[in-house]
Amino acid sequence: MTAALVLYRASGAPLSTQFRAAALGAADPFASSREIAWQGVGGMSAGRLRFEGALDIARFPHQETLVVVQGELRIDAEGAAPLVLKPDSGVVIATGAAVRITATEPTLVVFCAAECPQPVQPGVFPLVAEANFKPSMNSLPKEILLGDVPTCRSDNVVDESSIHCKIGTWDSTPYHRIVRPHPVNEFMHILDGGVRFAEPDGSVVSVERGDAVFVPLGAAIGWESSTRVAKFYVVQSVPAEGGK
Repeated sequence: MTAALVLYRASGAPLSTQFRAAALGAADPFASSREIAWQGVGGMSAGRLRFEGALDIARFPHQETLVVVQGELRIDAEGAAPLVLKPDSGVVIATGAAVRITATEPTLVVFCAAECPQPVQPGVFPLVAEANFKPSMNSLPKEILLGDVPTCRSDNVVDESSIHCKIGTWDSTPYHRIVRPHPVNEFMHILDGGVRFAEPDGSVVSVERGDAVFVPLGAAIGWESSTRVAKFYVVQSVPAEGGK
């Protein structure tokens, strides 16, 4: 298995990532639609959903980030305006949320889900490319860079401290980083630019605008970009208590 697991390619190119049809527990509302590419430390999983129809969910069983890559998804939650998600838009649904999820046509969604029994930030949160960017507080140390220090910005929409997980939108000027163990579980959906992920054997996994990828905690990987990169992200810095 490669360090960077590509979940979707906007070009339609075939994927080397292996998916398995499985549910995230007995209460998983997407049990019949879910295809898992990775499941592991921190109670986190990533993969894709092929969905059409309607679901009324009285209590969402886990935290889940959904990003539409084909089709259209509508999210209705009490007390909030309906969200209509088209490609390159997404949503974070916290544990316990009551939602109705509708797709009137076959829709392909990439996901990143995590066990989150007692969320400190309940609700439903949209993810948008035109985010409220602010300077990132976590700058990259010079010793891991093979060139100039980049300028990074982020917009944390969700900071779920109970499972050490942050979700939002990020962008950066170009940079080149050495191959090193990845310090977090990280889901990425590329909104702009492209990234070349170097692996220890010298191979490179390239992703472009519209692609989605997952990099597990501890996977040895490098980063090289030559233009601005923007992405939706889910990062989990410390394994959640009770993770598998």
